[in-house]
Amino acid sequence: MALFRVEGPVGRAMQKMATSRWFRKVGPKVVPPMDRTLHKVTGGRVIVSRLLVPSLVLTTTGRKSGLPRESPLACVPQDRGWWVVGSNFGQEAHPAWTGNLIAEPKATVSYEGTTYDVEARLLTDDEKAEVWPTLTSAWPAYDQYVKSSGRNIRVFDLQPT
Repeated sequence: MALFRVEGPVGRAMQKMATSRWFRKVGPKVVPPMDRTLHKVTGGRVIVSRLLVPSLVLTTTGRKSGLPRESPLACVPQDRGWWVVGSNFGQEAHPAWTGNLIAEPKATVSYEGTTYDVEARLLTDDEKAEVWPTLTSAWPAYDQYVKSSGRNIRVFDLQPT
């Protein structure tokens, strides 16, 4: 069984939609703001993305502004911590949160209503190759995002401190 709830007709439809050209353009403008709003008004208990995939809200420090930046993200829970993928819906540019983590790896994660201080580590290419099958079994669209983005997608290991 996949880590995410992508099996069945709804999951397959979501996978197809997630890799479509129009969703790669519209998704980044719609999904994160909607998730941030729900996360805020429910005290961290609800984000829409969690209906399909395990999700968290990562708060980084903006590398230019120095201000807190919230990013709702799909995640792959580990025994202790999470993997997050900087797919940016298959866009050509890396998502801003990945640059923020590279500049300042200390961050916070809100997961299932609990907030954790974390330290992020960018996986090496070899480490990413080792975990990629787990990531793509959880969300197969990641393979398509690599193709459509034309870049080396960043993967981070978030560990509670």
